[in-house]
Amino acid sequence: MPSTISPSVSSPAPSSPPPRQHNLPRSISVVVPCFNEEEVIEQLRARLLLVLNALNIPYEVVLVDDGSSDGTWQLLQQFQQADPHFKVVRLSRNFGHQVAFTCGLDQANGETVLIMDADLQDPPELLPQMVELWSRGYDVVYGQRRTRNGDGSLKRFFAFAFYRLFERLTKITIPRDTGDFRLMDRRAVHALQTLREHHRFIRGMVSWIGFPQIALAYDRPERLAGVTKYPFKRSLFLAIEAITSFSYAPLRLASYLGAILSIIAFVYILVVIGLKIAGINFPGYTSIMGSILLLGGVQLLVLGLIGEYVGRIFEQGQSRPLYLIQEIHGEPLPTTPALKDSGK
Repeated sequence: MPSTISPSVSSPAPSSPPPRQHNLPRSISVVVPCFNEEEVIEQLRARLLLVLNALNIPYEVVLVDDGSSDGTWQLLQQFQQADPHFKVVRLSRNFGHQVAFTCGLDQANGETVLIMDADLQDPPELLPQMVELWSRGYDVVYGQRRTRNGDGSLKRFFAFAFYRLFERLTKITIPRDTGDFRLMDRRAVHALQTLREHHRFIRGMVSWIGFPQIALAYDRPERLAGVTKYPFKRSLFLAIEAITSFSYAPLRLASYLGAILSIIAFVYILVVIGLKIAGINFPGYTSIMGSILLLGGVQLLVLGLIGEYVGRIFEQGQSRPLYLIQEIHGEPLPTTPALKDSGK
């Protein structure tokens, strides 16, 4: 186990759920989206198998190739041919990280499902601690980053600001400093699968569905190899996706801004009329142009916000599938009748 991993369990909620009747799940699925990860995929496989074999329960590893352009898909096929525990899926193109997670969840059959990234910044060695918390009755056990090794100061500040801004603008609370790394019970997975919006923010969606959830704090290691698939620009777009998917606060802010500017404009008109009656006139091209540019900029900003939401309605109304599968290899993990009947 890498020395950077130092887990600790955060304090449980005041009303802890009743413990489960069995300490280990009857089966487990591990879902990993992969995009140009040929440099780390071998180590991911080795570390996953070490942890999963030690648990001594039926398992499957669902690897989703999200349109990789390197040798990732060829390696995934080799894994599946050498080990029937692997199920590999190749999407028809790059649909994005969150959609690839969704595809993996749709293919997973385990009583519990672990979702994690391929870069090994989500340490698979935390799985036994997650399973132990699951046995206490929690439907979702999420990894919470105590430290973020390898991230620059700008990205850390952006992450810090995002979670706190998201809390203020939305009606749901997602745990601070978390990613998508989490273990979910079949009941939570079924609930998540009913949410089919195109603009996806999985950690927000998992918080929205509710059910008992608990954090497992850990020190996040640096990326093992390769480059991050979430540079600052892409992280910014994900933040916009998250806020506009769970809140209409930006539209309300635009309304407030319009109302404030209207009041200022009305007061300004009264002042100008009063000065005109008093015989005072201050001709000024600069002030007029400044007012026009200010109002024009605000109008364009408001139109842009409205367009963001209208675009989402348009895409959702097209009813296109979230993803298309080009190839799939491997047998599904058998689902017991009890799981089929109860959703547990």
